[in-house]
Amino acid sequence: MTEVTRAEVELTGRSHAAGDGLVKDGYHPRLTNSDLAPLKQQNWRSYNFFAFWMSDVHSVGGYVTAGSLFALGLAAWQVLVSLLVGIVIVYFLCNLVAKPSQATGVPYPVVSRVTFGVLGANVPAVIRGVIAVAWYGIQTFLASNALVLLVLKINPDLAPWADKAQHGFVGLSTIGWAAFGVMWVLQALVFWRGMEAIRKFIDFCGPAVYVVMFALAAYLVTEAGPSNISLNLGNVTHHGIGAVGMMISAVALVVSYFSGPMLNYGDFARYGTSMAAVKRGNFLGLPVNFLVFAVLCVVTASATVPVYGQLITDPVDTVYRLDNLTVAVLGCLTFIIATIGINIVANFVSPAFDFSHVSPQKISWRAGGMIAAVGSVLITPWNLYSTDGMIHYTLDTLGAFIGPLYGVLIADYYLVKKQQVKVDDLFTMSPDGAYHYTRGWNPVAVAATAVAAVIGIGIVFFTNPTAASFSWFIGAAISFLLYLALKNSIPSRETV
Repeated sequence: MTEVTRAEVELTGRSHAAGDGLVKDGYHPRLTNSDLAPLKQQNWRSYNFFAFWMSDVHSVGGYVTAGSLFALGLAAWQVLVSLLVGIVIVYFLCNLVAKPSQATGVPYPVVSRVTFGVLGANVPAVIRGVIAVAWYGIQTFLASNALVLLVLKINPDLAPWADKAQHGFVGLSTIGWAAFGVMWVLQALVFWRGMEAIRKFIDFCGPAVYVVMFALAAYLVTEAGPSNISLNLGNVTHHGIGAVGMMISAVALVVSYFSGPMLNYGDFARYGTSMAAVKRGNFLGLPVNFLVFAVLCVVTASATVPVYGQLITDPVDTVYRLDNLTVAVLGCLTFIIATIGINIVANFVSPAFDFSHVSPQKISWRAGGMIAAVGSVLITPWNLYSTDGMIHYTLDTLGAFIGPLYGVLIADYYLVKKQQVKVDDLFTMSPDGAYHYTRGWNPVAVAATAVAAVIGIGIVFFTNPTAASFSWFIGAAISFLLYLALKNSIPSRETV
């Protein structure tokens, strides 16, 4: 198997045949801008990827999602095992999708041209962009909740304005809207400074939230007394074979939670100095870091039962209940900062590339990001993550769309193209280009994705919650197998 080397990537500036309509550096203007072209420098090291996952895992959304697993009727140790198995799967899947982008230095939507065609790649770009908008809104909402609680902690008299029944609009209270707006602006300001500023920001966010969570866990364990902490949390209703089935469902939910950044992980892997650096960062940030996260999540949640008399799985709510105002304020601020960090990286950067890909000369990277930011308000994300049931329903629906895109990409890159990529042809509209297929589209990739997505959505809407938990896996498997079954029908050149 021949892989793309850095030397090959550096030759992308050569000229193409006359009449191709390309810009002077050899790339067609319809397919490129400075953000989509191969990187000249790749300077992210293992720690940068480690910090990326630290922020992602330890975001408010991460804790709320992990806490929601208790609603499945599992004991704490079963939740712990499910979290770890799920994250190991995510680790291997991230490495697979990272490789083509790290080798070529291009983001996910451009790598998708290898599979979907130079124009057909807009299909996965738009789908992933819309999903990122949903996640961006959800994470902004969760972070804004921390800001609301912070305001109420400082001034309890404002409580009526935080009640959406008294002062609310479209499902969000007046203070909720103000907090959401503040978070929206803060994230936009960080994003606007560019990728280097974002990298430095998440390098700080990851370790910061670790300090707070360790301190919070230590405080609660001390208050509760180690002997009073039980691992039987919530309403444990599943035992034996039934428990195994629900644990498998929990594993699937973990994969679905990370399916967004996992699909377009190439947007970040492209900055890696080497694939080895990416893998080391992923190993430290996923299995190793997630083990610590899972233990902290279970211990902290367990300690809330004897301390507060009820199970609390939201760390922001836990911090809010602390008697010490200064500590509570610092804790809430840390969660806000950490969530801002991962939201910018996972859900602002990615749609910026995706939407820019649709019209590179009209939509810059920054413009693409702002499209996502505006869209995140219009979807009213607070309605998507309001209860444990809605959390799982949202994850299943998103997984039904993301899984098929992942399956087709992996099948094509590793088994059909044998890891060979002609970088120049990713940016040419010439009918002789390797990825022009039929008028710039690969109909087999589009068909495999569509069929798998329809089946996945059908499972989410018309089957039981247990089956719906596997929407990502089912979609990925169907598109993977269908694409391989139809690979002999893939057009190699322009057909009329």
